[in-house]
Amino acid sequence: MPTPLPFLFLLFSLSSAAHHHHSHRSRLPPSSAAATVPGPIQKACAATRYPYVCESSLSSASLPPDPSATDFILASVSVSATNLRTAQSKSQSILDSSLGNNLNRTNAARNCIELLSYSERRLSAASRAVSDGGLADARAWAGAALLYQYDCWSALKYVNGTDQVADAMSFLVTLTNHTSNALSMVAALQRYGGDTSQWAPPQTERDGYWGGGGDDGGYRLGSQIGVPTNLVPDATVCKYGCQHGTVQSAVDAAPEYGLGRFVVYIKEGVYEETVRVPFEKNNVVLLGDGKGKTVITGKLNADMAGVSTYNTATVGVAGDGFMASNLTFSNTAGPDAHQAVAFRSDSDRSVIENVEFLGHQDTLYAHSLRQLYKSCCISGTVDFIFGNSAAVFQDSLILVVTRQLNPEKGETNTVTAHGRTDPAQPTGFVFYNSVINASAEYYTYYKQKPGNHKNYLGRPWKEYSRTVYIDCYLEVIVRPEGWSPWAGDFALSTLFYGEFGSKGPGSNTTGRVPWSSQIPPEHLDVYSVQNFIQLG
Repeated sequence: MPTPLPFLFLLFSLSSAAHHHHSHRSRLPPSSAAATVPGPIQKACAATRYPYVCESSLSSASLPPDPSATDFILASVSVSATNLRTAQSKSQSILDSSLGNNLNRTNAARNCIELLSYSERRLSAASRAVSDGGLADARAWAGAALLYQYDCWSALKYVNGTDQVADAMSFLVTLTNHTSNALSMVAALQRYGGDTSQWAPPQTERDGYWGGGGDDGGYRLGSQIGVPTNLVPDATVCKYGCQHGTVQSAVDAAPEYGLGRFVVYIKEGVYEETVRVPFEKNNVVLLGDGKGKTVITGKLNADMAGVSTYNTATVGVAGDGFMASNLTFSNTAGPDAHQAVAFRSDSDRSVIENVEFLGHQDTLYAHSLRQLYKSCCISGTVDFIFGNSAAVFQDSLILVVTRQLNPEKGETNTVTAHGRTDPAQPTGFVFYNSVINASAEYYTYYKQKPGNHKNYLGRPWKEYSRTVYIDCYLEVIVRPEGWSPWAGDFALSTLFYGEFGSKGPGSNTTGRVPWSSQIPPEHLDVYSVQNFIQLG
């Protein structure tokens, strides 16, 4: 995730250049090769960002005599899956050679192994969904598979110092190109249908393409979906005398791949622990006695040796269907510690309601897949809501807090840093009917020298960053420009940052940066809970 502020621009420019160098080189076909590629393959590959890679792989694939659009996609997914297994082997080799020698490299390799296992499962699920015609699911899962591969590459980037790591990174670029191509074809089938002669590369709102939506002209954005109020606990956690003394113990008691919800009631108290809800533990529900009453807290941060941003999460969830209500997730590492995540989620179709997230930099890591946050309070400083998920934040309070590092001199904060790397990924952050404000303590310093305090709605962590605010109340702390660049003109022509119906003293759009947009009302329905994250 976002690197510590003093190093942001240097590290990002280096990593971005390295990644895009490989990607662009792979686009260019030998002039003699194009004529030998069958026409149907050329048409299908016209949907992709890396057509030469696509044509080369599909020309060697086992396809039926008259392949359909689905056949091309399944073959492309199969190529990606084969390469993925090689990437997993390379990651394991890095781990084996790093144990006892390099703590940071060991941790990066372990993260890669975990992330690539998620990628494998999501890619397999996407393949099944394509066969079944569930294209929204297929696109969400293939997009997540791509994210995990990219994140493995990114993890290795920070520990690159051996030929072994450099070789793995180079291979991961090839892998991400294959997966991107499969994802693009899913997006093309979803948009254009099965006639591959109509297919074209993925587009976004910046290209004038708004995607599918409802047919009501679009203004029923809110959702009544929430965490049920009549749940019966399957496990109870308290400090003394309960079935479980820790939250992790209760989570461990949940069945693997259970069909029904497994409800964990956490009584009032402060639980200092690191909690992990693994991929196999789906439909886990955490219920507390209220925000500020039931608190799960930790202080891991990325300044610690062998700890990456991904690993800093006090609570990290990978199992699908996760729910939480009436509690607080906190990371108390403090403003000096840079990245310190309170909550990280990779849970598809998760619902979180009446939950408080406390931290500073990188408080909430909405990492991947489809997530709904309702009536939540999220506080932080730098990029404190970040990730590459499709997440809707409804009826919530977003609070900028002081960093407490010479705050009287002024501070620069950003609410969001969305990390979409590929235009076919159906991801983005949607804030609906929410409030962007600041803590009382922060206002004390803000009022002294308001010109020294710069707070922005977001900045582009990755090339296709997407964030929108609809019917939100923006307090005076929000700068007239609204949005901040990341480094120079990076992503300014490819991101999509939009507003509609902003209210409050920070809502005057006349001063907004020219690379942000006002959302046409006829396209609002694209961002509804039902259409954007398929809940409803």
